[in-house]
Amino acid sequence: MSAACFVDTNLLVYARDASEPAKQPRAWAWLEVLWQRRCGRLSWQVLQEFYVVVTQRLRPGMPVAAAREDVETLLAWRPVGMDDEVLRLGWAVQDRFGFSFWDALIVAAAQRARCRYLLTEDLQHGQRLPGGLTVVDPFRTAPAELLA
Repeated sequence: MSAACFVDTNLLVYARDASEPAKQPRAWAWLEVLWQRRCGRLSWQVLQEFYVVVTQRLRPGMPVAAAREDVETLLAWRPVGMDDEVLRLGWAVQDRFGFSFWDALIVAAAQRARCRYLLTEDLQHGQRLPGGLTVVDPFRTAPAELLA
């Protein structure tokens, strides 16, 4: 089994965003590999953000039923929930690295899920974080480069 990869919201959104023709196929390539290798992880925060963005912010927006189907499918990745431990870990990450609160919660959830990689374009590519977590920009790195 490949190393666990935590997926940030942007990767899921780009997979559904036809207005991003350069990023959409790359996002799908990542998701396909994560499904095949059963190493994708995410949090309830990511699922909530995904649903809101694809149904309310994308133009054209995704139909609600299709977005709900995507969320239902992604439940197989057993989303990390919010609790006092994730909250406090998020605060510690925020204080130490100066990340936004929301980004710090993503990092905390990835650490809780014991992921090796955090797939996001929102943080510094290659940055190493506590718990053995490394930030990977999925639009700079192909799945085969990371999960060989």
